Amino acid sequence: MRNSGTGKKILILVCILAVPGFLYYLLNVGGKNRYKSLQYFGPKHLSGTYHTHHGEKIPDTTYHKLPDFTLYNQHGEKITPATFDKKIFVTSFFYTGCPDVCNKINEGMKTLADRYVNNKMVHFMSITVNPGGDDTSALKKYAAKYGFPADKWQFVTGDTAMVYNLIRKGFLVNALKVNDKEFVFSDKLVLIDAEKHIRGYYQATSPTAVNKLTDEIKVQITEELRKIKAPN
Repeated sequence: MRNSGTGKKILILVCILAVPGFLYYLLNVGGKNRYKSLQYFGPKHLSGTYHTHHGEKIPDTTYHKLPDFTLYNQHGEKITPATFDKKIFVTSFFYTGCPDVCNKINEGMKTLADRYVNNKMVHFMSITVNPGGDDTSALKKYAAKYGFPADKWQFVTGDTAMVYNLIRKGFLVNALKVNDKEFVFSDKLVLIDAEKHIRGYYQATSPTAVNKLTDEIKVQITEELRKIKAPN
């Protein structure tokens, strides 16, 4: 009986010592981290340059990025891609005269903003699809009910042509004016990385999709931190 007890103690000790090594193996294979980044969305093409991986020459790929833009938030402050330097952000689409669907879309955004309110790397931007009718004062009134500072959650407007070009050719979703009170637009939340690439689309009105986005924001944060720590 004494030998049996000693054997169990040894087995438990071996298991305790083995767990960290096993976890390390799961995360690392051959010295390479198995972390899997989010996919890129939009058109892509070969850049004409190459990198080497395990002695193999691999062509570099250039991914779709948001174009330059100039918009204005609820306080009349200019918003450009530089506003989100070294940051990731989630974008939604709405207009202030919208029926219930916009409330549902921005409730999804609010859920995310609440979860990341203290994270300085994560930001949010809601673009009106009625820039001709939604000026900065209208946006300020609309944004007030959500209670977030503009530097965390921007509600933005701008030149109509620029807004629609950005939505369609930048975020790659639809936006269409039917009349002064009706607009067709996407209910998707769009995740943008620090280099202004699209990394995911999520249905704003689906709690399951919003929870998925919550987790994938964490994945993207990890990727951005790895870039910062990576040697030049």
